[in-house]
This record gives sequence, C-alpha cells and structure tokens, in this order.
Amino acid sequence: MRAMSRIRAATCAALLCGAAALAPLHAAQNLPPEVQSALQRARVPASALSVVVQETGSGRPVLHWRPHEPVNPASLAKLLTTAAALDRLGPAWRWRTPVWLDGPLRDGVLDGSLVIQGSGDPTLVLERVWLLLRRVQALGVREIRGDIVLDGSAFAVAEADPGDFDGEALRPYNVRPAALLLNFRSVIYTFVPDAAAGVARVSAEPPLAATVVDASVPLAAGPCGDWRAALKAGFEAGRTRFAGNYAAACGEQTWPVADPQPATYDARLLEALWREMGGRLHGRARAGPAPAQARPAFEWLSPPLAEVVRDINKYSNNLMAQQLFLTLALQAAPQQPATEEAARALLNQWMAERSAEPGPAGGRAESALPAASAAAQPVLDNGSGLSRHTRISAQQMARLLLQAYDSPVMSEFMSSLPISGLDGTLRRSRATPGQAHLKTGSLRDVNGVAGYVLSDSGRRYVLVAIVNHPQAGAARPVLDALVQWTLRDAPRR
Repeated sequence: MRAMSRIRAATCAALLCGAAALAPLHAAQNLPPEVQSALQRARVPASALSVVVQETGSGRPVLHWRPHEPVNPASLAKLLTTAAALDRLGPAWRWRTPVWLDGPLRDGVLDGSLVIQGSGDPTLVLERVWLLLRRVQALGVREIRGDIVLDGSAFAVAEADPGDFDGEALRPYNVRPAALLLNFRSVIYTFVPDAAAGVARVSAEPPLAATVVDASVPLAAGPCGDWRAALKAGFEAGRTRFAGNYAAACGEQTWPVADPQPATYDARLLEALWREMGGRLHGRARAGPAPAQARPAFEWLSPPLAEVVRDINKYSNNLMAQQLFLTLALQAAPQQPATEEAARALLNQWMAERSAEPGPAGGRAESALPAASAAAQPVLDNGSGLSRHTRISAQQMARLLLQAYDSPVMSEFMSSLPISGLDGTLRRSRATPGQAHLKTGSLRDVNGVAGYVLSDSGRRYVLVAIVNHPQAGAARPVLDALVQWTLRDAPRR
C-alpha cells in the first residue's frame, strides 16, 4: 500500500533565526560553476535557488546562497515533523488502537458490539486490519449480535474538500487525516487483459460492503497511451463504472484511487472483511463512542515509530506525515481531540526550543548574516508539505538538520532518508549512488533536497537546496550538481 501514498498558515513565534554559524563571512557566496551552468540549462535564475552547505561536527560553513529567503519547502517539511516526533516520542514509541468486546461472549457469540478506537495510527493498511480482526477471532468471536463501532474522536480535523489542494480529489495523497484511518481510505483497481474474451478483467482491492465495481471493460487495439482517461471511469457513491475501453497493449496496470465516500470507508471495509473472514454480523459498522470505563480486550500496536518515519521520508507519504503531525498534538494533550492548530503550535514550540540549544560546534555561535526579519519566520501548515503556504528558509532547515545530527536519534533520523541512486524518492538520482541521505521535495513550482552528504574524503555535510520557480520541475540537474560538488568536498573555484 506504499503506492497510496490544509491549509491554514500559522507563523512561528520565535525560532531558528540565530542559525549557529551557518554563514560566517568566509563562507563561499558564489554558486559553483557547474551549478550555474545547470541553472542556465534549466532556464531557472539563480535568484530562485536557496542553498546552505555546512560541515557537521566542526560547524565549518561551506556555501550559502540566499539562505534567509523564506521559500516553500514542499515535502522537505516532513523533516520537521519526523525529527520532532523522534525527539519527543522516541524511536521505539508505537500507536495503540484499543479494541473492546462490549458485551458477554458465549460459544463464539458476542452479545454486544465490537468497538475499535483510533489514535492516529497511519499503518492500518489492509493486511494489518485483517490481522486485527484475526486477533478478535482468536479471542473466540465468530458472531457479533450488535454492531462494529468505530470511535474516531481523538482527532478534530476541519471539514474540507479533498480536492481543495490541486483539484485532484481522488488522488490518495489528498485523503484527509483521521484518528481511525484504515487502508488510507483508498482502493487499488487492477486491469488484466483477457484477449480471448475481448475484455480487461477488473478487480478492486479491498472489496467494500455496499459497493459495486464493473467486473470488466472492453479491450481496444492500438497503443497504450493515456489508459486511465480511456477508461472513462465514474467513481460514485456505491458504484464504480468504466464506460470506455482499455488498450490490450497496456498489459496489466493498477490504479490507486481515494474512495469517493471517505466518511464511510472504514465501516464498509470492516464489514466486508469481517464477513469475508467467515464472521457473522447482525448489526452494521458505524461511528460511535468507545466505552468510558471498561478496559479494552486488547490494544493493537503499530510498528515502532522509527519504521513509520522511514516510510514517511523514504517514500514521502503525505497522509502518514499528517497523521504523525496530529499525533504529536494528541500525545501532548491526550484528554482533548487533536487539531491542526494545536499541532502547529506544538511544532513551533519544539523548533523554538531547538533554536536555543547549543550549536554543533559547541556553544551557541552567532551567525554573521543579518538576523532574519519577523516576516521571514517559518510558516507551518499541515506537517506534510502538501501546501502552498508553508515557508522556511534554507538556513532554518539546515539548523534543524545540524541539531538532528547531534541528537540521540541521529541514526534513526538519517537512515529514514532516501539514499542517492538506491531507494525511495532518490532511486533515480544521477548523483553518486550511496553517498547521500537526502529528503526530496517537489510541488508545482518547487523542487528541493535536504539532508546529509558523505564526501569522498569522509567528511559529512548538511546540504539544503530549494528552488522556487515555475521551471522548478526542470531543476533536478541543479540539485544533482550541488550534491556532486559537495561530494567532492566543495572544491575551491
């Protein structure tokens, strides 16, 4: 389910402006020639690029270029969320999803309801939901006389159209966060050509109760082309139709789609899965509160936080990042529902605390660059970077990375980042494979990388490079050139 992968801005009150020697006067203030050449080829002006390169440990600055400029970091914002989570919760921390058998159990019959209470776990994909229900059956439950009750009250997320961000409401990355979030509230449709029958067979995973999906679509000759548009799909409440055709040349293809009824998705999934597993349900799956006093029959545990952070950063999973963002607020104040406003305030506070800690070279060194103005303070949004409003400077991002490098969770944090040329969102990078751990970030008009580079001499550098420009999509060679330059220990020009 890894393929499945709002917007109210809040300014940070105080933070990261004293960036601990990120830009002493002797740091290079001209872009390397190969970077300038890459910018020209991409038709991106140098004024659209912000860069900070600094050696870890020694605090030696190497390069700064527009380091104070507030820019949209896109998914680099996930570095803030995941670093804060590892620091505040610890790498071994887990989400707990309590499950109650709310009634007596006799001879396999639960004379009451099965109750599941969400706490923000982003890992409840289909396989893990199946295992949770298998645990219920291991307790002896085969028949539920009451309902399956789902308590999602731990988050209070403002209502919004999932298409508000980019008009793509059925993209899985636009699914809204929820305290109880099953399988990213998405469906994967698979199309397999059957030439003998003249159709492509259609399967939907997972099947959902009260939802009908066309079992086939006519095959067509010719090249594959835009096969999704050719399907003329209609994703409606309770029905998925394919009114077009599917080119045989496409072979087998999959299409992940956010369910058009997210509010009822969890209930329809659990109801279908319980019955598919041989269980009987007399009532229905519905929303409702968990028991106030009774102890749960068991608590379903997520994988350790370090594993979840790895999935978030390696694959830039927006929904998982937003779940973690809200979880930080919930863990800080568990007696009240978590809100995006509370999560932003908590992350602002955490960043301010880190800005006051000693720098990596020991002591709180002062930057030789002018202090950033109040207008240049970081602006946070939803924890994932899927936003047009988030703003942070390269200097502030570098400060965060330097602090993380000197923290007890450095190894877990660094290992969560994609490795150049090898995995995650950097698997196609043209930089030297294996020598850089860098988070990527991209939106329309945004392209960036941030993380750690191990040079040919064995030195480790923090690198932050962000492009904000209409041609940002063409600027990947610019970022690769900066990585290569840093790998060669930032040679003198």
